[in-house]
Amino acid sequence: MQIGNRPCRIYGEAHAEYLLLQMTGEHELQSIDHEVTVTAQSGRNFLFAAVPVESWNDALSPWEAPAVWGKQGFGGNAADTLRFLTEQVIPTLKQQFELSENIKIILGGYSLAGLFALWASTQINLFYGVAAASPSVWFPGWMEFEQRHPIQAQHIYLSLGDKEEHTKNAVMAAVGNNIRTLHSRLAERGADCTLEWNSGGHFKDADLRTAKAFRWVMAEHA
Repeated sequence: MQIGNRPCRIYGEAHAEYLLLQMTGEHELQSIDHEVTVTAQSGRNFLFAAVPVESWNDALSPWEAPAVWGKQGFGGNAADTLRFLTEQVIPTLKQQFELSENIKIILGGYSLAGLFALWASTQINLFYGVAAASPSVWFPGWMEFEQRHPIQAQHIYLSLGDKEEHTKNAVMAAVGNNIRTLHSRLAERGADCTLEWNSGGHFKDADLRTAKAFRWVMAEHA
């Protein structure tokens, strides 16, 4: 389905209870079908929208930052991406699929898209939950920013691969301590949150990890 100038992939049906949104890159399109199939094993009634981004590093980074690996830095265009979601994607889907005005919206994603979901929730109080699988919480300045602008969603899933912090890259090695600190912070503030450790490095089972994230946020927690 074309929304604005982007071909979005939509799964699910009208009158859903949850609206799941995921910013996706070219490299993920092969595995989205499988991710949605696994997410659907939750038995929940949801509509899922995979929203493509053209430049992954630019579209999902909250502010500019130099390259951390390779040569490509980060353009800091997350605000434009969030505006596209709130002004075009969500209203279009609500109208097209007759979603209730107060549908539970869960923003999720993997890696930098996971960081984007966390950051978006510091900007607006629109999201019921955030499904952040292996999010890039090593991103320069993120932890200090979140301290000043707390995440507003009440249901937050965080995960990391147990090998991710064992890297020679000094910036990215902070990911383990940062995610533990973020989880503690959220718990202290009284949010419904969890931190799950998966086996392996960053590029293992991205689709399964993201599906797990969405399923957790849709589950009821006592």
